[in-house]
Amino acid sequence: MPYQNAGEDNLTAMTDAWSAMTRGFLRTATAANRAAVSAMVPSTDSKDDAEADRVTPSIPSVDYSDLDWQFDRTVDDPDHISVGDTVTFEKSLTDEDVRAFAAVSGDTNRLHLDEEFAADTRFGERIVHGTLVSGLISAALARLPGLTIYLSQDLEFSGPVGVGDRVSARVEIVEDLGNDQYRLETVVRDEDDDATVIDGEAVVLIDDLPAE
Repeated sequence: MPYQNAGEDNLTAMTDAWSAMTRGFLRTATAANRAAVSAMVPSTDSKDDAEADRVTPSIPSVDYSDLDWQFDRTVDDPDHISVGDTVTFEKSLTDEDVRAFAAVSGDTNRLHLDEEFAADTRFGERIVHGTLVSGLISAALARLPGLTIYLSQDLEFSGPVGVGDRVSARVEIVEDLGNDQYRLETVVRDEDDDATVIDGEAVVLIDDLPAE
């Protein structure tokens, strides 16, 4: 790319070029502060738009993340995990997510897929599968340092999530059970409605990561 005039024009051109090259970095300050993104997004000449919205992981146990997803955690070293540490994961649950989950899980309840049908229910609209909503807890647990293995999960659903709503899952370590096992409080909130929709607790085992 040729440079423009010196001074401010030159700085503007370089800034624009850098912005175009770095569209693969995490967009949110929360994630950026926690992540050391190690690679640019591959060229869209050979990848579709969905691939262009994926970034190289900053956590070894997590494969790819999407630009829309946000996460924050209070501990980065598995040797330093302790009671009070938290992870929060947040994303929008889109119509595409709902339909993909229905196809994968086989849960094709019309409440989740059919606008006209859902309009006549107590909810008045389509809602997201409860299991899909609770799945964000697993996403948060996966972002604990180390290799997190789910052992158990208790859940209580207290409200629906509308299709397209932005939802956050927060997990907090409340007890060290020994042998690298931990009990966690798990809470899911519908950020658009400013409401808690799931309360519960989980037990996980945090293993060492495999040697590379």
